[in-house]
Amino acid sequence: MASTNDLKNGMVLNIDGQLWSVVEFQHVKPGKGPAFVRTKLKNVLSGKTVDRTFNAGVKVETATVDRRDMQYLYKDGTDFVFMDSSTYEQLPIPAETVGDAANFLLENQEAVVAMHEGRVLSVELPASVVLEITYTEPGLQGDRSSAGTKPATLETGYEIQVPLFLDNNTKVKVDTRTGDYLGRVS
Repeated sequence: MASTNDLKNGMVLNIDGQLWSVVEFQHVKPGKGPAFVRTKLKNVLSGKTVDRTFNAGVKVETATVDRRDMQYLYKDGTDFVFMDSSTYEQLPIPAETVGDAANFLLENQEAVVAMHEGRVLSVELPASVVLEITYTEPGLQGDRSSAGTKPATLETGYEIQVPLFLDNNTKVKVDTRTGDYLGRVS
């Protein structure tokens, strides 16, 4: 149990038997009346987001989420197989649970797998990863970095928009949260 005064972003709460992650919170002390905490909560399993208000100081039940460092090994049918870095135990995770992280996963890549009571909740990648462009149309003479963008296919098969001057076999840094091009890596 924790008080609403102790809420932090990323904390997982157990409300009515469902797991909710705190996306953002704000303590409000109006000039008249009691203080309260305004929160934005995201359902860990469905991804649905709701706004919820709690009275200040009210007890809320927290859920223990075990975050483990794991290494992505390979794809087996629709499952992604991860290995616990400390116990070498292999764990198949369904594609629905992996979600958008699948667009940026390479074999032997490290990831953090969040679990609650033996059930996998999510796969979290670093904020950015370095991937190689496997195919993009050739740039034209005179293309500038600020002139525009073109589609490029990464080694994972995911397609992003990159500046016109980039060519095949170029390593680029990609934001794993948005899928945006962040820069070229030499």
